[in-house]
Amino acid sequence: MPIVAVIPQPNASVAVCEVPSPELEKDSALLDVELSEVCGTDVYLQQGRLQGVPYPLVPGHVSVGRLNKIRGTILDVEGRKFREGDRVTFLDVHRTCNACWYCLVAKATTRCPQRKVYGITYGLDDGLCGGWAEQIYLKPGTRCIRLDAPAETFMAGGCALPTALHAVERGEISIGDTVLVLGSGPVGINAIILSLMRGALRVFCIGAPEGRLEVAREAGALAVLSFEAHSERERFEWVLERTSERGADVTIEAAGAPDAVVQAMRFTRDAGRVVIVGQYTDHGPVSTETAFNPHLDLNQKHLDVRGCWGSDFSHFYRSAEIVSDPVRSAPWAALRNDLDRYTLADANRALADVASRRVFKALITP
Repeated sequence: MPIVAVIPQPNASVAVCEVPSPELEKDSALLDVELSEVCGTDVYLQQGRLQGVPYPLVPGHVSVGRLNKIRGTILDVEGRKFREGDRVTFLDVHRTCNACWYCLVAKATTRCPQRKVYGITYGLDDGLCGGWAEQIYLKPGTRCIRLDAPAETFMAGGCALPTALHAVERGEISIGDTVLVLGSGPVGINAIILSLMRGALRVFCIGAPEGRLEVAREAGALAVLSFEAHSERERFEWVLERTSERGADVTIEAAGAPDAVVQAMRFTRDAGRVVIVGQYTDHGPVSTETAFNPHLDLNQKHLDVRGCWGSDFSHFYRSAEIVSDPVRSAPWAALRNDLDRYTLADANRALADVASRRVFKALITP
């Protein structure tokens, strides 16, 4: 019987228990988990801040492992059969219908009303469907992706890598652009790496705490600034000093604070682009101290502001391709020393460390 870590209900401690092994359906598989991520979404799950969560559940929506048992046939996107023993990751989004208006007309599969997510909207009653476990049941139709890279290299990016890839694409970063990243968590760090890979000449980062800003430097940020030690005015002047008094060509908001959205607009040059990716969870309204002025902050500046929510299969697939490449994977391989590992029994401590930003990236090692 596999051992799992379960969030029984909102604001409850994680409990470790055994659950029955699943009966495999046709074209399904059992995955032996090597590593699974503990991210900010998992903190919000424990705090009950996400809607539509079927507690109790096993968290862990992005994982890496080896296929233990396959019943039937599972193919990759190139039509090749997966075999038992293959190392894979998989798209955590499942059951996207490819038949509704959002899928077929808007081309926005992240908004499909049928989508379910491993470790988030699949609960324990749905089966062994989260990565904080010795094994995951990969339901029929789960999109597996071959991973020709060490598990640690892919998980150095983790769920933040495809999310940041989506954000960087939304920002249409061009060769020679100056990019500002607000937030030095995993999404912000991956946005730094990918912005440079896409052609940015220089990337600046405003974030906190100092440990994460050091990771931002390692990732390639030309200069970093702590928002904890500097006022908004000081941050604004810091950006202007480094951008010929214009502001960034592209700003990626990955901070998750409502006020950071308005600051992203103010720190961007006229006719620049702003991508909002840090508001995956409802963090509430902008504070009254940072009132948004539609004329001054948006329209007069002629800004192009784009939301970015989640990612789709193409982002996961290309993320796996990048970290499997011996040359392109170097930035993530370098981040492996910044990973902190926890056992299933230490899941509560892992959540606390992520919530307090004491670590850059926490991983569960079942």
